[in-house]
Amino acid sequence: MRVTKVALLHFCFEDYTIELANSLVKYVDLTVIQPENVAATCSDVLDPNIRVISFKKPRMRDPRNLSSMRAMIRIIKDVQPDVLHVQETNDPWYDLTLLLNQMPPLVTTIHDVYRHPGDRQVVFGAEYTRRIAFYRSQQIIVHAQALKQALIQDFQVPQQRVNVLPHGELGSLYQRRSEQHSLPTEPYTLLFFGRIWPYKGLNYLLEALPLVAAKIPEVKLIIAGRGENIQQYFPDGYDTSHIELMNDFIPLEKVAGLFQRSAVSVLPYIEASQSGVATLSYGMGTPIIASDIGGLQEIVAHEKDGLLVPPKDVKALADAIIRLLGDRNLQQQMQTAALARCQQDLNWTNIAAKTVQVYHQAIKIKTKS
Repeated sequence: MRVTKVALLHFCFEDYTIELANSLVKYVDLTVIQPENVAATCSDVLDPNIRVISFKKPRMRDPRNLSSMRAMIRIIKDVQPDVLHVQETNDPWYDLTLLLNQMPPLVTTIHDVYRHPGDRQVVFGAEYTRRIAFYRSQQIIVHAQALKQALIQDFQVPQQRVNVLPHGELGSLYQRRSEQHSLPTEPYTLLFFGRIWPYKGLNYLLEALPLVAAKIPEVKLIIAGRGENIQQYFPDGYDTSHIELMNDFIPLEKVAGLFQRSAVSVLPYIEASQSGVATLSYGMGTPIIASDIGGLQEIVAHEKDGLLVPPKDVKALADAIIRLLGDRNLQQQMQTAALARCQQDLNWTNIAAKTVQVYHQAIKIKTKS
């Protein structure tokens, strides 16, 4: 069976959608459908062979979302796809639209089965309405075996409808976006990148930093991202010789430079489903030290392309940082292994080919129902 037309609908997870779309178009006739407010992020990095249709999408509480969803449904009907592939929306308006309308064979990528602890950006009610997508989808894609088991055990989704495909590498995307040539690696610089919420475990990394500095005085930690009030982490200020703070949205063209400067990317999370930061790190060839938890256990190959430590274990985290910063050969081995992963399981062409197989399964199930 050959899938001829695919509509790829997304409201967020732009980086993932861009790279998946750029590889899917090698296999299918692809249309990307998206709100206008994310169009700018995608405009210069999507393959020109991809048809792109945008629609107006108001803020979440705006009742004009009713007309927005009608416009979205009209677009889907006009495209007449063989498969509709939706990136997890966290949007109750979409969820209710899905409940009340007939859809083509539906594939949904669920990036996070559960709400992250302390993440206040989750839309009220979405954690309940999003379950509609769990049950209305002919096939679901997740990025870790742990997420598949959660859907099967906690939401009674049949296991034959849940597929585990890795989150592809994002380093290539950010290198294309970069405004500058490659920056030299700073041999004692660590990077904490991304949204700053309690589940990211930044406090444990900050507790570990003095232990690292006692052994490696040259150590520096770059904290780059925004989220909750950063001042709670530094009630008495911070030592600028050891910490470089960028508590703001990082422009897309600046991201690659942060990973190029850093010898190690640190993910001290206390909860994790999957991690775009990890796949971005690997795409940049930056070794990872991460908590041995959730989806990170499946992303990071311990002792091969990164190191895993118990979550909330400050001493173990400090010891791992000291070990990796102090061993140039180990850094090089892990960098080589990380970049090799980007040509293997984290390669978008391979992921797109497997995604097309999922489309075939969705069509079969829809046809039988």
